[in-house]
Amino acid sequence: MLKNIEIIIECLSFFAFIIFSFGFCLFMLLFSWILGGKSESRYKNTIFESGIAPLGNTKLYFSVKFYLVAIFFVIFDMEALYLYAWSSSIRETGWVGFFEVFMFIISILLGLYYLIRNKAIE
Repeated sequence: MLKNIEIIIECLSFFAFIIFSFGFCLFMLLFSWILGGKSESRYKNTIFESGIAPLGNTKLYFSVKFYLVAIFFVIFDMEALYLYAWSSSIRETGWVGFFEVFMFIISILLGLYYLIRNKAIE
């Protein structure tokens, strides 16, 4: 009976934390909307960088390839982090962990094969 009460108290404290967190976020958004400035002026939405007014078009266009290379780097860098974490706990995970990491590596290699096949890396 006492164990059930402890579980109920833990669940209620968790839900109270979630409700308080969302309530606090809504309070901050509402309070900033009420106190925020609402002035309109001619220069309010102009671009201003380091005291120098921009000349000409300030939009820079980059090729999508730069973004793809960055995303691929992040994906394969995260793979290395997961493998490092697995290698530090290899004794605890045993054969089950080995087969899970094997499947993980296979899925990453299949994704890499797909990228190479579609010539996304070139």
